[in-house]
Amino acid sequence: MNQQAAPKGFINKALNFIERAGNKLPDPAILFLVLMIFVWCLSWLMSGIIFTEIDPRSGSPIVVNNMLTGKAFAEFLSGMVTTFTGFAPLGIVLVAMLGVGVAEHAGFINAGLKTLLSFTPKKLLTPMMILVAILSHTATDAGYVLVIPIAGVIFYSAGRHPLAGIAAAFAGVSGGFSANFVPSGIDPLLQGFTQSAARIIDPVIELNPLNNWFFTGSSSILLIILGWYLTDKVIEPRLNANSPVDADAELPKGTMDPLNKKEKTSFYYSVLAMVVMLVLLALWAIPEGSALRSEEGVLTDIKAPLMKSIVPIIFVVFLIPGIIYGYMSGTFTKTKEVIDSMSKSMNGMSYYIVMAFFCALFIDAFTKSNIGALLALKGADGLRSLQLPPQVTVVGIIFLTSFVNLFIGSASAKWALMSPILVPMLMQLGISPDLTQAGYRVGDSVSNIITPLMPYFPLVVVFCHKYVKSTGIGTLVSIMLPYTITFIICWTIYLLIYWGLDIPLGLQSTYEYIPK
Repeated sequence: MNQQAAPKGFINKALNFIERAGNKLPDPAILFLVLMIFVWCLSWLMSGIIFTEIDPRSGSPIVVNNMLTGKAFAEFLSGMVTTFTGFAPLGIVLVAMLGVGVAEHAGFINAGLKTLLSFTPKKLLTPMMILVAILSHTATDAGYVLVIPIAGVIFYSAGRHPLAGIAAAFAGVSGGFSANFVPSGIDPLLQGFTQSAARIIDPVIELNPLNNWFFTGSSSILLIILGWYLTDKVIEPRLNANSPVDADAELPKGTMDPLNKKEKTSFYYSVLAMVVMLVLLALWAIPEGSALRSEEGVLTDIKAPLMKSIVPIIFVVFLIPGIIYGYMSGTFTKTKEVIDSMSKSMNGMSYYIVMAFFCALFIDAFTKSNIGALLALKGADGLRSLQLPPQVTVVGIIFLTSFVNLFIGSASAKWALMSPILVPMLMQLGISPDLTQAGYRVGDSVSNIITPLMPYFPLVVVFCHKYVKSTGIGTLVSIMLPYTITFIICWTIYLLIYWGLDIPLGLQSTYEYIPK
């Protein structure tokens, strides 16, 4: 591993302090349990308070629900199993990892990594990983279960610190969640909330689902450059100095050995099978009447069967090439070995499953209590009361959103609460819904990577444990905090410059709204 001098000065001391303090927190599973109990108690204390904020979901003043009543506790007990099994990230992770596990243990992923490393310069690994991570947004949450762990293996294979690869990919997948060259289901999802909120003021207004596409696409370049610099010049030197890779950390067997002729042939046919499957999928999806499209005929609609099938597609696209590679290369000789590889992949997920159980219960309590919704509404109302200039107001929206994002991870859930307040408010100030949504998307992305309450945060900790077993919440937060600070400052400035130059935010988008 490269040994570089760690950054010195106030920033490094601050990050070391954050790491030490964060690592003194309980295990993530216990932390979620403690937070759930705290939410219960807080909901009891706040349940008798009358609030004036209007809940946009009901049109009535928001009410904090007491989670310590007999009825609420009975519902908690009776719904505990379904709350856990219905926890969306759990199913996504486990199903995807079944297929990826076969591909990994067969040697197919290792063969792909060797091929990739054979022509990718070591110095370009970082921007390449961030680019792949950003593009993975098109496949909903695939980046968390596929790109992030592979990034660690790629960096370790190249003689670099694996946690630097995980950090770079995490920054691209989650910190740059709203940056993407390729439209995805989140675009029409957010646009739908924005348009509904805008119609409070203008009942006939129409917004394009890709009203932020030009901005989010160009933002990808900005985040790749920023992430590249931070990873190579700040994060990795500090990791090499403070978080050495465990002596017993191992790459999958044979990772460092060059491919022999048999393995090259096996890899060729496996990739060919993967390409054929993707081509067949494209041919199925392209026709206007395809069953993979939504009722409106849109492929990228969040309700489209294609978008809902991303995880099963990942499962199949890795399972079949993995089986082909395993049998052709000799890794697999009987069907039981295929099933064994799935079992091994699940063994590595056991710690995550435990954390997911407590995380699901906490998020369910936090949601049902309405405390998160009250927090978002209070912040939005406070911002409105300040009556700041348009540019400062947009910056305020970004920072407000990033703060609320520490507690409410879902982009759609936050925007469902905040858009009915922020969009009409800014329209009355002459700011278009397109620009308000763009500001929201910046704030919604940058703080994902520093909040343990984000459902996939514990999973990233698990990936880090593979190389540095001492990794805790504080370690990961201290690694990712420089990305958050840099992203929110530079991305905000970029939006203001973009606005100042009057570059279109997306299709049929505007910056100004003229009240009627």
